[in-house]
Amino acid sequence: MKTIVLGPPGTGKTTTLLNEVDKHLKSTDPNKIGFFSFTQKAAYEARDRAMEKFNFSEDDLPYFRTLHSLAFRRLGIKKEQVMQRRHYEDLGKKINMRIDYNEYDQEQTGLFTTNSEYLRIIQLAKLRSITPEQQYNLQEHSQDLSVRELKILAGELESYKKQYNLIDFNDMITDFVKSDASPKFDVVFIDEAQDLSRMQWDMAKSIWDKTQDSYIAGDDDQAIFRWAGADVDSFITQKGKLLNLTQSYRIPRAVHDVAMKMVSKISNRLHKEWKPRTETGLLSYHNEFQNIDMSSGKWLVLARTRYMLNDLENVLYSNGLYYRNKFKKNYEKDLYEAVMDWESLRKGKEINGEQVKRIASYMKPEQFDKKRIKEFISDNFYSMGELKLHYGLNIDGVWFESFTAAPEKEVHYIRKMRKNGEELNKDPRITLSTIHGVKGGEADNVVLLTDLSKNTQKNYERYPDDENRLFYVGATRTKNHLHIVRPKDIYKSYRI
Repeated sequence: MKTIVLGPPGTGKTTTLLNEVDKHLKSTDPNKIGFFSFTQKAAYEARDRAMEKFNFSEDDLPYFRTLHSLAFRRLGIKKEQVMQRRHYEDLGKKINMRIDYNEYDQEQTGLFTTNSEYLRIIQLAKLRSITPEQQYNLQEHSQDLSVRELKILAGELESYKKQYNLIDFNDMITDFVKSDASPKFDVVFIDEAQDLSRMQWDMAKSIWDKTQDSYIAGDDDQAIFRWAGADVDSFITQKGKLLNLTQSYRIPRAVHDVAMKMVSKISNRLHKEWKPRTETGLLSYHNEFQNIDMSSGKWLVLARTRYMLNDLENVLYSNGLYYRNKFKKNYEKDLYEAVMDWESLRKGKEINGEQVKRIASYMKPEQFDKKRIKEFISDNFYSMGELKLHYGLNIDGVWFESFTAAPEKEVHYIRKMRKNGEELNKDPRITLSTIHGVKGGEADNVVLLTDLSKNTQKNYERYPDDENRLFYVGATRTKNHLHIVRPKDIYKSYRI
């Protein structure tokens, strides 16, 4: 029997599945249970919970993984057989066509990103089980492209893989289905199913067709990866016993009201009634991002497109607020840690060799004898007195006076954060992300920008359901207070 679990935001969809896993593990061989998810994180969450509750090891639960990971394992593929960035670059050189960047995400979802519109069309066509020319004719690309060059690249790519005995992520799925490689399970769970591509749906069907019971969980209103090949229509048309989850444990009433206005604009959806928490919560509108008081609490700041985060980052930086941009390396982190290590030293504590080396990197040679750095052993511990006596340290003042080789801008930022009471020994309070990048996350306070780029505005006009779903997801990350920032240009904006 197939059960369709419909889980609106915060209603405990994954927890519901995990409870069913618990029930089956009491009487079912773990090898006969499959738990597959769009993301590695969700699959591993189920596995880790089962390991803890039933004292299993990872080896006891071999089928808690992503669909791509299952295909990789069952087909006996080796890592060196999978197309990597260097292979695409090599192909581009051979055919004199620029293929400048491509990768699969680390979550093993199969989402493929590339700056080559030709390559993107080829990958989308596979995910949607259509030809590259059919995908080209959908006119979803944003550049002027030649269908002739598209066909050349598609043919050369297949020849390259065949010549070097290589396979890509999409080939894994199609080969899995063709070879009928699925084990026979007693029960199968498929989480985040609204994000599966047409090709992945074929794989999922090949699994549950051999299974006594199956649970397909998701929420079509939160399907935000159509641009990457996700096929929400296949989720909407699934037949089986419906299990509707109707109580959100995340969303307060004020946020629920605005979220339901967003979701009511989606034309193709399964109707769902769900209740918010009893708490009222807060909803605020702002003309400017910098008007929001973010001096305390946990925050998610969400924009439609990655480049829009840059201006927001500048505001947070200049105000000395502790944040991270999900798409950038935190260059201040090493300096934060060196500051805390130095303060520990000044308080009479010992630090290890690696910590000493990090501190020395922010000092000039006249403050610390750099020739002695190679003498430090990572696992050995050193005191301030020992460093001054034996290793050429000749300064012991406050960090911002001692770290004279540290970038002035970073020093100023850290001093301002500390003055603001930011706790640098903890994770940043504020996370900047695109809405796509934060799916599954939540925070007490969410800032939602409504600006759209020129290309996303065109997509909004052509596929309004995409943007309605996306901003619904953004709004429903909120546990308490939703801040909506009005757009700079009303003609390039999501209209709430």
